[in-house]
Amino acid sequence: MNSIHIPVLLNEVVEAFRDINDGVILDCTLGYGGHSKALLDTLPNIKIIACDQDDMAISYCTNKFKNYTDRIQIYKSNFSQILQKIPQENIRAILADIGVSSLQLDLNERGFALKSDILDMRMDSSNQLDAKTIVNNYSQSQLEKIFYEYGELPNAKSIANKIIIARQNKEISSAKELVQIIGNSNLQNRSVSIATLAFQAIRIEVNKELDVLKELLNSIQNSAINHARVAIISFHSLEDRIIKDKFKSWQSSCICPSEAMRCECGNNHSIGKIITKKPITPSAQEIKANSRSACSKMRIFDIKRQR
Repeated sequence: MNSIHIPVLLNEVVEAFRDINDGVILDCTLGYGGHSKALLDTLPNIKIIACDQDDMAISYCTNKFKNYTDRIQIYKSNFSQILQKIPQENIRAILADIGVSSLQLDLNERGFALKSDILDMRMDSSNQLDAKTIVNNYSQSQLEKIFYEYGELPNAKSIANKIIIARQNKEISSAKELVQIIGNSNLQNRSVSIATLAFQAIRIEVNKELDVLKELLNSIQNSAINHARVAIISFHSLEDRIIKDKFKSWQSSCICPSEAMRCECGNNHSIGKIITKKPITPSAQEIKANSRSACSKMRIFDIKRQR
């Protein structure tokens, strides 16, 4: 079980938080505990509050951290809601790795992988909406929309139409069936397959991934946290764009509309400073050891509110 998930950018995360000598680090996406374990071992005076919505991950980490019970608290929660559930005054850092864990991707019964015998893709298995429901019940326009917006697929209309035709004969019940229907060739001039991007789009819709990322960022912005380092790891351009734009807005002191002739907002709205002008990406050595890290990007922001 120790090899079920390799945390991405592990050394870079530890380095980002190395100057935090006390207080609490909030791990918004505990997963299988790789980042939290490294931080606990490297920073002996910090405590961690962590959350995840996956029961399997929580069960695994409850056992993994049995010798750290005085230094870590684990909550079952979507990361977009965790700040409303915990004390905020001692938070010195916030980490969110918003990718899908290797275990979720690899376990057949989770229904994420192209070769899975089922269609599920729920990060929280108690949620009602799953991939099977989307594939068999969404209208052509709804399917086209998610493939175009979340998968950035230029042939979204064609993919949606193939699904509509196929499900007229029988329910689509497995990931393998879906791959056969939509095809698994690579997009022109890209190394990623159509099926991979289509599955990404469905997974984002199932878990409302972009919405909860925006909610997390808004909850941090509206929190009572005065001084903290925020590090967020994303895995595709849609997420990275949201994080980049939000950090830019956090740093901006003036929030007047661009067409305004002069500043009327008070010019005092900045809540801190962007630390990473460009995102931190994995080394060639890390990518060689863990190919799934290749598309990861980490952006860092320091909250320093003027109260």
